[in-house]
Amino acid sequence: MSSRPQAAEEAGEPGGAGFSRITKESLSDRAYLEIRTALMRSRLRPGQKLQLRPLSAELGLSATPVREALLRLVSEQALELDERGTAVVPRLDRARLQEVRELRAELEGKSAARAAEVADPVEIARLEEVHAGIATALAGERFQRAVELNERFHLELCAMGRLPILYQFVTSLWLRCGPILSHLYDDGVMEWDPHPHVRIIEALHRRDSEAARAAMRQDIIEGGSGLLRYVDEAAPP
Repeated sequence: MSSRPQAAEEAGEPGGAGFSRITKESLSDRAYLEIRTALMRSRLRPGQKLQLRPLSAELGLSATPVREALLRLVSEQALELDERGTAVVPRLDRARLQEVRELRAELEGKSAARAAEVADPVEIARLEEVHAGIATALAGERFQRAVELNERFHLELCAMGRLPILYQFVTSLWLRCGPILSHLYDDGVMEWDPHPHVRIIEALHRRDSEAARAAMRQDIIEGGSGLLRYVDEAAPP
């Protein structure tokens, strides 16, 4: 005699396929991840206002989960609220940008050093592909694509270090600095010989932790020097 769940499955009824129930909380998480990714990949710009209704329509969600996602990002200081309660992408001043840069250099440098010890050849090859994509994007003046691939390079490398708590701190910093990286190439593409990413990859192949750490610091501090000029020029008089 068939059990009730089997009969339900044969009749096409729900209950036997292992689907997760979609809750209001999961919709809020979905909105959060979409907005968070947009911040980290410079799809949202400093000073940009995130109006609730247009954003909800763009995400294909109702206003409630989107509002919850925005407030969650405000609590993480990835967004701010203006005097009307509208979420706004913050503008970094020089002091905050310098602090973020130094913290990123320290933490991502440590992660790169650890990756040189533990990364496997498949991971290193994938990182090489990402950097090749950046070079291709820059050659075609597809700067937004290059910025997004740059974020992927850094976070994949960080994940390769097998330090999950450190990874969480790094992603928090990327939430802060991601929007401003849209101005990474305002002064043109910096000429490197070789690019710090290439030096990092070579260090990974050699298992040279200190070389990987030094190349990461060079990439963040020297490679982002134009961003300091941007925040100085964008600062209110």
